[in-house]
Amino acid sequence: MSEVKALIFDVDGTLADTERDGHRVAFNRAFVDAGLDWDWDVALYGKLLVVTGGKERIKYYLRDFNTTFVPPEDLDGFVAGLHAAKTEHYKALMAEGRVPLRPGVERLLREARSAGIPLAIATTTTMDNVISLLENTLGAESIGWFAEIGAGDIVPAKKPAPDIYLWVLERLGLAPEHVVAFEDSGHGVTSAAEAGITRIVVTTNGYTHGQDFSRARMVLDQFGEPGMLPRRADGDSLPGPVDLVLLAAL
Repeated sequence: MSEVKALIFDVDGTLADTERDGHRVAFNRAFVDAGLDWDWDVALYGKLLVVTGGKERIKYYLRDFNTTFVPPEDLDGFVAGLHAAKTEHYKALMAEGRVPLRPGVERLLREARSAGIPLAIATTTTMDNVISLLENTLGAESIGWFAEIGAGDIVPAKKPAPDIYLWVLERLGLAPEHVVAFEDSGHGVTSAAEAGITRIVVTTNGYTHGQDFSRARMVLDQFGEPGMLPRRADGDSLPGPVDLVLLAAL
């Protein structure tokens, strides 16, 4: 059994349920600002989540769901502008405290820090979004909790490609067998697994429940807190919250 030398976390859906009440709302506000009549409701946004990356998601929407829209000549510039406006709205939503961390996240982060185990992030969301979430849930100093943060366009191919995990592993100087990855989606699991990581823990949410997690080591509804035990996909509860002892035994 390989020693656990780092924990690598996805952000959206894993640290917090940011998709439905954060990113989706911010996109819709950006559309209003731009004079667009687009409305991404909860169900539509779930369909759009098959594509990772906000700019990529807008292009997917135009290609497959809003085919009557006549795009401007500079489509990339148009999309980038929408995405930048959306990021500002997202940061404002985070500042309002709209989206808390999921159960057990802060506890597990603090436990790893106390044990001297490095923390890292591997996400397709932007660095601005990562910072906004961390600062408004854990405080400004929490950015420094993470030895490496792989975010946004730092690599050319986004999840399910393994690039972001490979980048983080290289920066950490660790082999994949020495880390645990935490994800919430099938794309995220594929990304981590293709990077060689076998210890993958999934915490599902309303958008990702039922996706293919066959390459994950454990699939749960949350990390858990004392008195709030995580449940496996089969409905059985773990004997305790997800902690370093459990992760070492995976």
